[in-house]
Amino acid sequence: MILLFAVALQAASPAPSPPSTVATVKGADPRQARYDRCVRLADSDPVAARAEAVRWGASGGTWFARQCAGLAYTQEGNFTAAAAEFEAAAKAAEVARDRRAANYWAQAGNARLAAGDVPRARAALDTALVAGTLEGLALGEAQLDHARVLVAANEPEAARRDIDLALTNAADDPLAWLLSATLARREGDLVRAKKDIAEALKRAADDASVQLEAGNIAASARDEPGARAAWAEAARLAPDAPAGRNAQAALAQFDAAPAKP
Repeated sequence: MILLFAVALQAASPAPSPPSTVATVKGADPRQARYDRCVRLADSDPVAARAEAVRWGASGGTWFARQCAGLAYTQEGNFTAAAAEFEAAAKAAEVARDRRAANYWAQAGNARLAAGDVPRARAALDTALVAGTLEGLALGEAQLDHARVLVAANEPEAARRDIDLALTNAADDPLAWLLSATLARREGDLVRAKKDIAEALKRAADDASVQLEAGNIAASARDEPGARAAWAEAARLAPDAPAGRNAQAALAQFDAAPAKP
């Protein structure tokens, strides 16, 4: 009999992705070129990008400079500092009644979630969603992050509502399908879990977190060959990452199990 290697929703999921640059300067704004350069610099040399953001902020860069600084901190893995910059950008944009403020709040929530600060992530994401100005993929990603917050707060029914909305607005994101499948498994809905993990596998079969959850779902369904195969693939893809190590631990139970007569 297979032992289900239980993994919480957060543990089965990859870390929140770095905030996107959806809140760019639109139209013929003269700040566009400098903003674009700063964002590119944040990807290649985040220390230099932060220095540029400080200079630009001192000379009227406003929320664009703060967002660039946030992206630079994100690239460095300093999510707490990144969140502070995104929040500063959001507040400045709100004062100017600029609709990009919601995007900045969403980025702040993503960064707070990456830093493990669930209460402040929830506050930022609530603000982003209540604004009503997010659209398309940006809206879907905010709904997905909000669902992660609700799972952490032990509010699965509310999380399911947000995930279902995210599957409409960010259907190409494998993380949305992964989280949906994991939540369905935890709630005992294996039919939904199998369907949604299949969608995640279509989009990201090379993601160890997706393979880990595929193994968890197979184990829940008492499908030992399927569980073994998926966990082995997760361990192969990322042997030193949390998903790979969890998969290795799950596989170890088979070695420890007594031989069948």
